Amino acid sequence: MKKGLSALVLGILLFSGACLMAAEEQKSPEEYDEDTYGPLAPIIWEKPVKSVIFEHKNHTQGAGLECDSCHDELFPMEAGASAEKEDFTMQTLYDGGYCGACHDGETAFASNTRCTTCHIGVRGHARLSGNAPAAEGHGAKE
Repeated sequence: MKKGLSALVLGILLFSGACLMAAEEQKSPEEYDEDTYGPLAPIIWEKPVKSVIFEHKNHTQGAGLECDSCHDELFPMEAGASAEKEDFTMQTLYDGGYCGACHDGETAFASNTRCTTCHIGVRGHARLSGNAPAAEGHGAKE
């Protein structure tokens, strides 16, 4: 009888511990803090080509980078300042400038590979900016 009761108590303790561990793992993810991680809204670049998406969250919270990993050496802190520069081109990225400083194939995927990771195109831009035309049919021409 004592062995059965001891086994039952031990089982309840183990089950309770497992439940607590599972609950701990399912806690909601850390709330996003823009002061720490940068703007939550994606940046949609129109240059060097339309449309390239950049998300601070992927780079800061996701990859563990600090703001000063990119700002102000690679990118000025002012929104849109890089796009105004003449050297803000895909070739500069391929040569290790701007995004290409890390997207070199070693630190992160190379800037001349996996194009659709960043390039969302005209349709993607329209979708994100809320200017996507309403679907009228499945490709039928009128």
